[in-house]
Amino acid sequence: MAHVRIVAYGFRLLGRIIRIVLRSCLWAAALVGVLTVVAAVFLVRFTAVPPLDPDVARKVQTAAAERRLAYRLTEPNDLIRLLGMPMTEMRSTNYDVERLQLHWPGVSAAFTRASGDAVVFTLDWITLDGLDVALGHVHTSLGGTAVDVGVGRPVTLRHPGDLRRLDVFAGLQGAILTELDLRDHREALLRLSFDNLTRWPKKASLPDGFDPNVLLEEGKNPGLGIRQLHAQGIDGRGVRMAIVDLPLRQDHHEYADRLVGYENVGVVSRLGAAQIHGPAVASIAVGRDCGVAPGASLHFFAFMPMSMPDNEIYCGIIDTILQRNEQLPSTERIRVVSISYGMFSRRPQYDRWRQTVERARRQGVLIVTCDSAFLDYGTLVRVPGADPDDPANYRKGRYGSPSAVLLVPAGHRTIASERSPQTYKYDPLGGMSWSAPYLAGLAALAFQVEPGLDPDELVSLLTATATAVDIGRIVNPREFIAAVREKARRGPPAGPNAG
Repeated sequence: MAHVRIVAYGFRLLGRIIRIVLRSCLWAAALVGVLTVVAAVFLVRFTAVPPLDPDVARKVQTAAAERRLAYRLTEPNDLIRLLGMPMTEMRSTNYDVERLQLHWPGVSAAFTRASGDAVVFTLDWITLDGLDVALGHVHTSLGGTAVDVGVGRPVTLRHPGDLRRLDVFAGLQGAILTELDLRDHREALLRLSFDNLTRWPKKASLPDGFDPNVLLEEGKNPGLGIRQLHAQGIDGRGVRMAIVDLPLRQDHHEYADRLVGYENVGVVSRLGAAQIHGPAVASIAVGRDCGVAPGASLHFFAFMPMSMPDNEIYCGIIDTILQRNEQLPSTERIRVVSISYGMFSRRPQYDRWRQTVERARRQGVLIVTCDSAFLDYGTLVRVPGADPDDPANYRKGRYGSPSAVLLVPAGHRTIASERSPQTYKYDPLGGMSWSAPYLAGLAALAFQVEPGLDPDELVSLLTATATAVDIGRIVNPREFIAAVREKARRGPPAGPNAG
């Protein structure tokens, strides 16, 4: 019997080995098939496309040298007028960026524009004699010779008409305008962002009353009376805040000494360079000159968008904060978390996210987001040059629902830039992403005045104390803090067994 069992086991083992070998052969065959198809596509594309005409190459190189083809300034029609209609074109969208790729024999060019912005597509790069590859939404050119169109160098505007080609987000940051006469282009200039690296023409060539240095300095003021609160010592001191956002430039002058902790979330975050979004939200929340709560301390959790397929990453970060809070004295706990994101309901694990927010609330932690489930708010843009403390000097911004119960400053503000530790950007548009850290900063001020304030009551006081104007209800920091002070003076409501 033992001999029979050994033989039977041997057959079963042999069967498993055969199945493993067959499965491996199938995978190998499939891989060979895929590689064969890819190789065939490459071969067909390589042999089917006519070679680059030397005259065409010279024409493109000459136009680039003469700056008729220039990074961020050339439109598709400019290249079409030079080379004729393209053989193929492909469009795709990646997050907030639309891409258009055009292909001629031996010439490939890519153009981009910000989604939702009114500007045209402008040039990213041109390649000569590369191999065009199209796989799904990805269409690119491999190899070949890159044409020098100014990528990596400051954009030098050629004439005032170039202003209309620039998107509001990148705008005039680091751009060179020294040779232009811009006296009649005030509105175009106020539409575009710029920074203290932008090189402007002489004052006589700028619109009357347009002074970029003054705009940058005035834009640092959070407005609506917040600096008066700072003068009274109400600046968020003693309160800890967390921000969850894209990788941060940690050494920026605006918030470096406020930063008490920095953590990367996910492998991609460790590889990601500093982005404009992180410095912006950090400076609005706790910046020494731009911030609503410059006395608060900041713990920053950095991640990259491709690492957030669902809400799990946010839930995990909040769980970590709450677990650490349980081990800390009350004075060292994080009380406010700012997340400039609002698509939670459209991602998997939404129920878990809501449960996480509720658990945070029960522990006295306020989670500020762009989600209307937190608060239905919209954005404001201030009138450049007008008193930022006067609610009448604000206009309704682009972002937020028509039913918004609260309007929060965002546009025509100065924010920290990722470009250097001393670089600041003037942002005329703003967005919900900028309003969230503004509200988080106000929460830090409130928790300084009344540490025992319930997060739900804090949000209620924000809306109850707002200033009613023609465009809606504008957040009123001074009245909000006055209400929090009154709440602290009265103390907690008496229970049923009091006395």
